[in-house]
Amino acid sequence: MVDLHKVLNPKTIALIGATEREGSVGRRLLENLLLSKERRIFPVNPHRDRILTVECFPAVSSLTEKTDLALIATPASTVPHEVEECGKAGVGGVCIISAGFREAGPEGERLEREVSALRKQYDMRIIGPSSLGFMRPHLGLNTTFLTMSPEAGNIAFISQSGAFGRALLDWGASSHIGFSMFFSLGSMVDVDFGELIDFLGYDPHTRSIMLYVEESIGDVKKFVSAARGFARNKPIIVLKPIPFARERKPSSTHAGEMAGADEVSEAVFKRVGVVRVKAAADLFNTAGALYARHLPKGSRLLIITNSSGLGIMAHNALLEMGGELGELSEANAGPLKTLLFPWSGESGYLDVHRDADVERYVAVLKAALGDSGVDGVLLIFTPQGLAEPGELAKSIAEMARQASKPVLTTWMGGGEVREGREILLKNNIPTYDTPEEAVRTYLYMYRYERNLELLYETPSELPVDQAPAKNNLKALIRKASAHGRSVLTEEESLRFLVTYGIPTVKTYSVTTVEEAAATALQIGYPLVLKIISPDIIFKSDAGGVVLGITSDGELRAEYDRLVEKVQQHSPKAVITGMTLQKMVEKIDYQIILGAKKDRDFGSVILFGMGGTGVEIFNDFSVGIPPLNQTLARRLIEETKMYRLLKGYRGRPPADLDQVEQIIVAFSNLIVDFPEIEEMDINPVAFSDGKAFALDAKVVIDRSSLAVTTPYPHLIITPYPTKYMVNWRLSDGREVLLRPIRPEDEPLEHEMLSSLSEESLRERFFYAIRTITHEMHIRFCNIDYDREMAIVAELRENGQRLIIGIGRLIVEPDGKKGEFAVVIHDDFHGKGLGYKLVDMMIGIGQDKRIEECYGIVLADNTKMINLCRKLGFSVEGLPERMTRVSLRLG
Repeated sequence: MVDLHKVLNPKTIALIGATEREGSVGRRLLENLLLSKERRIFPVNPHRDRILTVECFPAVSSLTEKTDLALIATPASTVPHEVEECGKAGVGGVCIISAGFREAGPEGERLEREVSALRKQYDMRIIGPSSLGFMRPHLGLNTTFLTMSPEAGNIAFISQSGAFGRALLDWGASSHIGFSMFFSLGSMVDVDFGELIDFLGYDPHTRSIMLYVEESIGDVKKFVSAARGFARNKPIIVLKPIPFARERKPSSTHAGEMAGADEVSEAVFKRVGVVRVKAAADLFNTAGALYARHLPKGSRLLIITNSSGLGIMAHNALLEMGGELGELSEANAGPLKTLLFPWSGESGYLDVHRDADVERYVAVLKAALGDSGVDGVLLIFTPQGLAEPGELAKSIAEMARQASKPVLTTWMGGGEVREGREILLKNNIPTYDTPEEAVRTYLYMYRYERNLELLYETPSELPVDQAPAKNNLKALIRKASAHGRSVLTEEESLRFLVTYGIPTVKTYSVTTVEEAAATALQIGYPLVLKIISPDIIFKSDAGGVVLGITSDGELRAEYDRLVEKVQQHSPKAVITGMTLQKMVEKIDYQIILGAKKDRDFGSVILFGMGGTGVEIFNDFSVGIPPLNQTLARRLIEETKMYRLLKGYRGRPPADLDQVEQIIVAFSNLIVDFPEIEEMDINPVAFSDGKAFALDAKVVIDRSSLAVTTPYPHLIITPYPTKYMVNWRLSDGREVLLRPIRPEDEPLEHEMLSSLSEESLRERFFYAIRTITHEMHIRFCNIDYDREMAIVAELRENGQRLIIGIGRLIVEPDGKKGEFAVVIHDDFHGKGLGYKLVDMMIGIGQDKRIEECYGIVLADNTKMINLCRKLGFSVEGLPERMTRVSLRLG
């Protein structure tokens, strides 16, 4: 397939549908294209010899040069023919400006399918249909018919909607916001959000990326992978309107009913580090602020103002949006009391009064920036005192450059404050028209930083079985489906929990009171009965205590009657007097765990308040599997239930470590079973801090039984267990070769920090002095679709050690992969390097790359000779470097 870089930076462009007609799309396109002096432009129109003094050609096939990009601006009915002509002529990519496709009804859908089929047939790239085109101001390239010319800047803007994108672009341009790219996606038969994020991630002109998502994201796995790869270095901000409530298919579980499209979208964006905003203005405000010099470490914002009314507005907005007020310590606040009017430390803002001069502002700002009780500062200025706006802006800019905390400003007014505002913007100080905008942006900045910290926090190890005996459960699903059942029984559903180590209560099914009495004597006492008419079900925990619960008042009489009959038939039975009501009171908390398949994003996991009021309280959070300990804890913390689980009104706190373990085990279950359409575990009850599942329900997706692709229900590739293998060093010691995990950070740190300077230099080309958490994030928290790292784990004397790491990173075009290997000094010469490089070759073959290569220091003869043995070719490079490469396809 043609490299997208050539399409987005074309040397030759054909315009099919060029015309001189005033006001036409064809003319505007040509006028914009001709502004790019470094490119050859070929108008195509069979009825003209020249257009706007430029030679015109009758068809793409008659062009004198191979074309990198063709723009099509002819009626929709003609587009498939023109696309086919481009394919035959070897055009690299096509941008379809024409409208009238899927948005126009069945005939438009048919035309779009034809275009998509032609793309595959001729292996070309297609933008659109119904695209406005794209702009790259730094390159002087405008392939749109828009008359505006935005300034060159560092914000990329990708819009699915042409009309809305056009309006936002016009607004941004009128506000002197600079763009690195504007891109109108249209219907996305090929190029989509994920691919453009990949492209912009490597673009030196782009610092932040804005997305307007109207409907679908396109290839969801590609989007998630790209966003995860770049969100930390280049903030991604998405505006996605809350969708209209669309008709849902009937659901038989709470999870299916509760987790709607918007909640799932929000969870996906959080999972990949993307900031979602709800208002159009916040796109530009947030895009600039997130690439500011500093991001806040907390939500405590101190407000400084010369207008009490604006201070109150900012204060109220901060509290309404979930922020906290920054407070000065007495040591910093005391000296300021004579400068503030009146002392306003308790009012939620610091009022410097309307007569404040620059020195007063500077003194208050200096105290705020140096106070540990303040995470960020909002300075509000109105032109009414002694402070000259330009001079004040220069002083603020100077202080903000040296500060370790973010400084935001609201510069209210017209021409009087324009100079000061421009000074602030020029110095990358976020500046807003209203206090509310500033506060909202500050909280977006904080949540972005906090979100990334949580995503890349090193998870703890959990004792969760990574390879449970699941094949019998898959056979169970197929058997149920063969009998026409799509819902498993409670007993069948509970088998899944037992297999994955989720604590349950043991179930005894009986049909008569006599059996009940006999079972009661067998399992011990105290005894509580759970009635699921017409059967009598006994449930016992590991200690022999039956914990079956029902809170249905209508069954209370039945409960008492059965207890009486059991005692009649078994006089030795002793019921401890734990009535139904007392048993219900013994349950401290109830939660729900559930899963469902979302139409766009596949399987998702739901956690929240459980029991009979699950849908009444509607307190839940949504996560995207696979989950580890950190992500499980985050899922818990995002609910109000979290505060209850920490203990309240004398009830003991829940064992949150156990809850995390249950969530991770449940996530593993959902990862392993694409056959599950929906699932509920409700409730998971807590008694004396410990948890046990009382009920479960599994709904089968019968359509998935014929799917053979791995993990078709997941948008994030799970831990690739297929690369786990036991292997022996040449001295006979056994090591486990396995993919790296985020939990490996401590072990990797121990290995890298104990390497010799020579080994560090051979791997990283210089001796690293300090190995930071940020470096480990890059090394351990990887996207298994884009790269793979295999660690060699040795267990000796009860300790685990990483003694070697092999890594393969696939380039964005998917054609090449770069490998690197490092072996701990104590394990050189034992065959491990040879084995790891061989594994990198195999992984490259799995990922269908064409070439595996590495860059090696020229004096690292051991690695060069090893690669020669494995069939690599060796090529000398400047600066005493060597390139080793092996063709795989």
